[in-house]
Amino acid sequence: MSACVPTRHDHSSRSSRPSRSSGVKRPHSPPPRGGRFRIAGADLSASITVFLLAVPMSLGLAVAMDAPLEAGLISAAVGGIVAGLLGGTPLQVSGPSAGLTVVTAEFIQLYGWRTTCAITIGAGLLQIVLGSLRTARSALAVSPAIVHGTLAGIGVAIALAQLHIVLGGSPESSAVSNALHLPAQLQRVEPAAPLIGCLTVAVLVLWPRLPGRAGRRVRRIPAALASVAMATAVAALAAPSIARVDLPSWRSHALPEMPQGPVLGLATAVFTMMLVASLESLLAAVAVDKLTADRSRERSAGPAAEGQDSRPDEPGTEDPGVVAAAVAPPLKRSDLDRELRAQGIANAVSGLLGGLAVSGGAVRSSANVRAGATGRASTVLHGIWVLLATGLLVTALEWIPLAALGALVMVVGVQMVNFAHIRNVHRHREFLVYGATITGVLLFGVLKGVAIGIAVAVAVALHRLARTRITVSDHAGQHLMVVRGQLTFLAVPRLSRALGQLPQDADVVVELDGFFMDHAAYELIHDWSNAHAAHGGRVAFTGRSGGRIAEPASAAHSCCRPWTPWRNHHCHDRPAVPATAPSLAADAIPVHPTLGTPDAAPAQARPDRHACQDPHARPDGHAPGSEGPRPGAFRAPDTAGRGEGETPRPAPEHADHFAPDHPAARPVPTGSQRLVSGLSSFQRNTAPLVREELARLAREGQRPSQLFITCADSRLVTSMITASGPGDLFTVRNVGNLVPPPDSETGDHSVGAAIEYAVDVLGVESITICGHSGCGAMNALLGDRPEGPETALWRWLRHGLPSLERMASRDRPWARVSGRMPADAVEQLCLTNVVQQLDHLRAHTSVARRLAEGGLQLHGMYFHVGEAQSYLLTEGASAGDGLDEVFDAISPTRLSPPYPSAGLEDPGRPAEPPRPGDPVALARSGA
Repeated sequence: MSACVPTRHDHSSRSSRPSRSSGVKRPHSPPPRGGRFRIAGADLSASITVFLLAVPMSLGLAVAMDAPLEAGLISAAVGGIVAGLLGGTPLQVSGPSAGLTVVTAEFIQLYGWRTTCAITIGAGLLQIVLGSLRTARSALAVSPAIVHGTLAGIGVAIALAQLHIVLGGSPESSAVSNALHLPAQLQRVEPAAPLIGCLTVAVLVLWPRLPGRAGRRVRRIPAALASVAMATAVAALAAPSIARVDLPSWRSHALPEMPQGPVLGLATAVFTMMLVASLESLLAAVAVDKLTADRSRERSAGPAAEGQDSRPDEPGTEDPGVVAAAVAPPLKRSDLDRELRAQGIANAVSGLLGGLAVSGGAVRSSANVRAGATGRASTVLHGIWVLLATGLLVTALEWIPLAALGALVMVVGVQMVNFAHIRNVHRHREFLVYGATITGVLLFGVLKGVAIGIAVAVAVALHRLARTRITVSDHAGQHLMVVRGQLTFLAVPRLSRALGQLPQDADVVVELDGFFMDHAAYELIHDWSNAHAAHGGRVAFTGRSGGRIAEPASAAHSCCRPWTPWRNHHCHDRPAVPATAPSLAADAIPVHPTLGTPDAAPAQARPDRHACQDPHARPDGHAPGSEGPRPGAFRAPDTAGRGEGETPRPAPEHADHFAPDHPAARPVPTGSQRLVSGLSSFQRNTAPLVREELARLAREGQRPSQLFITCADSRLVTSMITASGPGDLFTVRNVGNLVPPPDSETGDHSVGAAIEYAVDVLGVESITICGHSGCGAMNALLGDRPEGPETALWRWLRHGLPSLERMASRDRPWARVSGRMPADAVEQLCLTNVVQQLDHLRAHTSVARRLAEGGLQLHGMYFHVGEAQSYLLTEGASAGDGLDEVFDAISPTRLSPPYPSAGLEDPGRPAEPPRPGDPVALARSGA
């Protein structure tokens, strides 16, 4: 849902708002200073957890790819250090991934290991180029059914290949071959390897389900490490002759060579590796964002009740670092382009060092988030631990049975077939695409499988686009034609045939139940509607709800949206003034004896400026010259603005010539009805969206950053012009945005109390005094003082007399708008009043003290209502230096430079000699 009023999306706790020294930017604060690479205790513990998970995973994936075992450790170290330092997702852990297993194994068999390393370098360079071109978000445009189908197909292929290793054999070159040779492998199986594999699988499955308090403590050890450690211990005692890990000497480690093979095949290999690695990394980054947001919500909701453990996505990982992570500021969303570039650099480095291809891993990243990591330090440290292990733990690693690593990777492959994804795909009627992608990956490889999935997705989309159901029924002599689906040129023949079968003089209702109509369908319906009306028939076009179609959605311009109830709120409670309506007399506009008219509008009929209706629309709901709906997106008229349970009053006296649904036939609500209707609309539309934020503010109290003093004028919507939300502004509104001096003994002291409370108790960082154009209080000050007893209004306006004196003084510079002089005396006084009230504000003791300490800023602001333009007073005048009194316009993109405007008139004298009748010059001269 879009909204016209900007809203704040940061739901972080205000009570835990970081100080200036924390480096986190607050409103109206300078940019944060660059900090050092800091390591929190939670990051240290999380890095150890991820390291214990990554070592067996890296070795297992290297075995599955038939690659050198040390290559898996190299890629894990490079992925952790390089991608961790440079990536756009701080909590994502990169390394050798299951998604690249089938691809890499195929390239090793076709081109050899050293050429595969060169392919990895090429894929990394291509990722760097694509990340620099900012195409990362485009990669997520691929249908989720295709992405999940690709990963599921890779998972099935991995599981089939590793099953052979668990049974004591060796995998074949493809998933189909592994499936066909499985019976023969079962016939020659030996008991040692399958038993070790079954033990590994059993520990992986049961480890996260250990009960009790002791179980919760033990589960902090990753399930992958526990399963491999137990399998290694059992194999050392019961099967000493089982096949184990063999780490060759680093002196024999193979480095990349110039690629050898057909150019087209090598290019396809580079593109395939880049595609799979990029998709897996970007999807993992999105998943990490979701996990981080879920962890933040759990943290804000408080610790879970004892005994109600949330089961992690990955075996053996949970949230021991949640409490430690609570002190860290919330992380920003992932920068996917930066992440893609970092993955490319890591792949290039890993290939140069003779390592496997790198991508972001969902299993390791999930363990990192749930272990309580707060930044990229945990990812980098995990890479350092892996690097140290490759040199210090070689002897221990060589005790690991290959069957245990095969079982570990097989379980990971099975987990890639996610049943939650299958349910979602089936719910969205995308299972055909999902199944076709899996089948293509298993039968023809990853790249061809993705191409098959895309082709099936396009075919399904075209089928849905062309599938338009047309039914015709007869009800008491009136023909009802229901058109369900999108009206494109593909449906024109069937639609033309159905329309031609209708009697030429019949009453026809055409119900259009769809979201799009192209030009060919529109021309057909338009021509048929004109011909049918020429033969004496009548046609009405309706939407699914039965409402008559009058305007396309693009012309309805979001009337009365929930976030902006003030906009077009007269759509449903004020009649549109027809051309024949009697003029509104000038005396019908209320006039205050002192403030004058509430608006500068002329004394004639003023049509509703907020009305949503087309001013050229006919009473029957169609635009002139059109007998049917317009092409493009269409919908029935929006009637959501009418309050629930409202009983319509009788139509006004002169509304008999309007259609019953015409806005002019609606009654004009009274003030109380409008209040109740607005409150009901808030409870129905807006309250559900802001309830969580307001509940947080109710719990934690208010911590506004600004005190905003402005006029009580109804046209000044402070939250709109400042793009602020609940809890942002401490607002004081009064007639004329006046600030009584602290030594004033007359009038109301509420403004001084508000200033004292905002500065001393709330600790606001800035105070803004905002005037506006057409201010009634300034009009009253410029006018004649009424005779008779002093009224409450004039007792209050007495605090504005210094502004009037300042404007008339020749010793003061003129306050003016940047680039032009004030339009008249009222605008001149509005500007001068802001400057004068800033002087009154500085005289308050609490304000003067905070200004001297440097902890408070004062701002002068002028808002031109008719132009919807904000102006800020230059820094010199705001600070009281008196350098200049120029209000600079605020651009839509950034603040204008707060310096005195060059090239304007001397602020100490008029720009030109006073002209006869010039109100500003007359005010200056005291006339």
